Amino acid sequence: MSLSDASSAFDWDIFCRVVDNFGDIGVCWRLARCLARDHGCAVRLWVDDWASFARLCPAAGEAGDVLRAQGVEVRRWSEPFPDVVPARAVVEAFACEPPPSYVEAMAACTPRPQWINLEYLSAEDWVEDCHGLSSPHPRLGLTKRFCFPGFTPRTGGLLREKGLIAERERFRADAAMRRDWLAGLGIPAVPDDTRLVSLFAYEQPQLPELLRVWAAAPRPTLLLVPEGRVLGDVLRFFGRDEAKAGEILAAGGLTAAVLPFLDAADYDRLLWACALNFVRGEDSFVRAQWAAQPFVWHIYEQDEAVHHDKLEAFLARYLAGLDAPAADATRAFWQAWNGEGSVAAAWPAFAAALPRLVPHTRRWSDGLAERPDLASTLVLFSELTVK
Repeated sequence: MSLSDASSAFDWDIFCRVVDNFGDIGVCWRLARCLARDHGCAVRLWVDDWASFARLCPAAGEAGDVLRAQGVEVRRWSEPFPDVVPARAVVEAFACEPPPSYVEAMAACTPRPQWINLEYLSAEDWVEDCHGLSSPHPRLGLTKRFCFPGFTPRTGGLLREKGLIAERERFRADAAMRRDWLAGLGIPAVPDDTRLVSLFAYEQPQLPELLRVWAAAPRPTLLLVPEGRVLGDVLRFFGRDEAKAGEILAAGGLTAAVLPFLDAADYDRLLWACALNFVRGEDSFVRAQWAAQPFVWHIYEQDEAVHHDKLEAFLARYLAGLDAPAADATRAFWQAWNGEGSVAAAWPAFAAALPRLVPHTRRWSDGLAERPDLASTLVLFSELTVK
């Protein structure tokens, strides 16, 4: 039987090469589950870094090269690539082109699969002009369309599961639920005036200076730190070389709890439980916006400092409508957190701005939630391009 006669068992193939530990696979794994759960699609996810995926989906650690989890078939992307029938729609995440043999198989299918390049998230103006553009393959008669996630109606939107906002509101409204969830992580009850802060970031050399400020402050701070790259900087402040999940460290008014690596659902709850969230990359950055609480973004560093342009583009959109002193304080702290200034020196003004950032960030999140989500945009892409 030729591929032109074959019918794929899958609606979607998603290809993911892991570059940033968990950012790329975090987005792809979340997208795959959204397509399966919210849109009833048959989804196959190809992952080249099985170990990173196993951190997000522990069942993968016991699997071989194929895993069925949460409605998605996950396959190890290895060479030689297996001879499979392409799905009806194909997503290459972040320009990781599928294997040549797979692309050749796409060209042999009738009808040909819809090929979508899911790009990185950016708030820059040029994204609106590039979203939806097509690019013909120079040889095979295939056409690739570009989908840019974004923050405006002329982009692809953000990943958002159905029911996410309602689930967040239930969690926020139930103090006992929050207490029980924290207790399940080994966190004892905390005084009402304690500021809960989550920290998920890249390495941050300036962090000990900020922690000294928090330790000396009259208001107590509980810092919740999932295991990850920034943990070493936390431990430097406490004079420790290592710490295991479950350990609680204290200095003055600062308490730091080391958390295990959290799955997607529990990471959302962590963001919902905290008054301030430090996030990084793309996936946690988006989840912080759905948490609708003040946050600080540690952007992924790129050559020639182009990441600073992306940071400024987002700040321009996010801070629009906020009063000038609060906007200036937020911008200064974010810039310092990303290597342009002193984090400790920028903290007092940012801390003073947080009460105004609470309703502002809620309005920002509510506005984003009024727009179509990214999975729905991709489904529309696949339908619009059917020949």
